[in-house]
Amino acid sequence: MAESRLVQPSILHMLVYDSSQASFDTMASDDIKVKELDKRASGQAFEVILADPATEVKADFPLSPQKKKDWSLDEIKKKLEAAEERRRSHEAEVLKHLAEKHEHAKEVLQKALEENNNFSKMAEEKLNQKMEATKENRTAIMAAMNEKFKEM
Repeated sequence: MAESRLVQPSILHMLVYDSSQASFDTMASDDIKVKELDKRASGQAFEVILADPATEVKADFPLSPQKKKDWSLDEIKKKLEAAEERRRSHEAEVLKHLAEKHEHAKEVLQKALEENNNFSKMAEEKLNQKMEATKENRTAIMAAMNEKFKEM
């Protein structure tokens, strides 16, 4: 099995795999690396690494941390007052939101009670009408029966 190795410095023209020698013959620059990954009956797999990422990317970080600003007592007080105002504003928003939720819950409960009362009234009226109709029907039947018995 061929070993991973750095290729010779120059421009990469061709990459050739010689299976009889089990090595890579290449012409490449010093920032290219060839690594054999897997050897199977179906073929050969390898990885070509073009450059080391650590050498390519150099961040422009300052070597020493930047100096922190010296804050005056007035600036500190202003910042504290602004923070306190933000806290008060946030608390007022939260309380307003809770009050709106509470008001909505009360409205929903009131609406449910009204609907329940309306349903109860409608059911009672319907029952009274039914009872009245039944009473009238019974009276009519009784009168008809009395007439029938009188005729007999």
